[in-house]
Amino acid sequence: MFLTISTTGDPERPATDLGFLLHKHPDKAQVFSTSYGTAHVLYPEASAERCTAALLLEVDAVALVRRGKGKGRGDAPDAALAQYVNDRPYAASSLLAVALSAVFSSAMKGQCAARPDLPARALPLRIEVPALPARGGADLVHQLFEPLGWTVGVEAVALDAQFPEWGASRYVRLVLESDRLTLAEALRHLYVLLPVLDDAKHYWVSSDEVDKLLRAGEGWLPDHPEQKLITSRYLSRRWSLTREAMERLELVRLAETDDTEVEDIDNAVDEETDTEDRPVPLAVQRRDAILAALHARGAARVLDLGCGQGQLVQALLKDVRFTEIVGVDVSMRALTIAARRLKLDRMGERQAARVQLLQGSLAYTDKRLKGYDAAVLSEVVEHVDLPRLPALEYAVFGSARPRTVLVTTPNVEYNVRWETLPAGHSRHGDHRFEWTREEFRSWARAVAERHGYEVEFTPVGPDDPEVGPPTQMATFSLNTATPDAKEEKAA
Repeated sequence: MFLTISTTGDPERPATDLGFLLHKHPDKAQVFSTSYGTAHVLYPEASAERCTAALLLEVDAVALVRRGKGKGRGDAPDAALAQYVNDRPYAASSLLAVALSAVFSSAMKGQCAARPDLPARALPLRIEVPALPARGGADLVHQLFEPLGWTVGVEAVALDAQFPEWGASRYVRLVLESDRLTLAEALRHLYVLLPVLDDAKHYWVSSDEVDKLLRAGEGWLPDHPEQKLITSRYLSRRWSLTREAMERLELVRLAETDDTEVEDIDNAVDEETDTEDRPVPLAVQRRDAILAALHARGAARVLDLGCGQGQLVQALLKDVRFTEIVGVDVSMRALTIAARRLKLDRMGERQAARVQLLQGSLAYTDKRLKGYDAAVLSEVVEHVDLPRLPALEYAVFGSARPRTVLVTTPNVEYNVRWETLPAGHSRHGDHRFEWTREEFRSWARAVAERHGYEVEFTPVGPDDPEVGPPTQMATFSLNTATPDAKEEKAA
């Protein structure tokens, strides 16, 4: 992937000021490591009259496959070959947009400590992208960039120059020129519109993408005639995220019209005086109960066994009392999503030292899991076939032997309170079983007795007088009187 940014100047305002804005010296070729490969920044030309900065992204296709979801582009289950034979190394896409944000982050924010006057100055800019996927063709390229003040040059790339009768491909060579925009504005346009034209994202699109879109779209997206298309494509056509973004953009537009702040417009609800009760999701209540139990037992080093997509790991990381957090799951896809949720690739060194994500099966003993203060099995046991449950029991209670083990699982008796759940159905299609309160307590007491733990039970969620709570939690505490516990404490 390749992109160039050029500007012109004179001895009073040399073009090499571009180096100050990009925070990259024109005399150096620099290399940056990204999540998707290696980014190179170099200057093919650098004089007072003309300066060009080039960004070259070498995509590591194998690393993309390993970090990906195990499917081809577009999530087609039969597209395994597309993981290796594709346009990713050559055509501008969301990968290049992410590299722009990572390598030129200060320039995109309009920051320049050495020359504070430069970021606000409009520059004569020329941006060239040799290969750009354009789903919608040249007309859409014009519709997206021209309202932003660009003069747009689009040249269709032939499928094969030797066979002109085959026609044009979906790729174009793009040239953008303007003398009315700042560099920060130009970079933000590219950051949003490159993936919009490709109509694809090469990473998991979560709720924080709405914030990214609004930050990059500040000052131009609320009034763009193609706002709806840009928003929908940037958010991978996720309807709920698109609706949220459109509502927030409308607030921005109204605030600008009234020359006021968004907070002054969006004041229908006063959070201090609003007394309407809002139900707390059961998943949040469950995490709160787990965190409270871990605090009560003074746990600092915690295992999240069957961590899934990392929601609990994320909650644990927010509390500095937890000094070491390890998420374990058998699914690499789940761990990949968890890494994205946690932003591991952008996490600071001290924060990153507190967390690990490990692939592992809870049906087997694992030396890596020994010596921790606590282990959490949140909504995990019901996903295990009953004949394999003793193996999980031994791996956790017999081998790893943390001082505290928390187990949460659905209470099947409460299912009659779910109006949308058909009679006789489990809450999740992958549940191998769901226990009554008595069945869960019988299992937990037997486990505790076999492995030298004491156990107590806590309801999670509204405790219905007839059918109990929606979630039941068992807290196992290692009995320090047992020989094994004494040996571990001495060690």
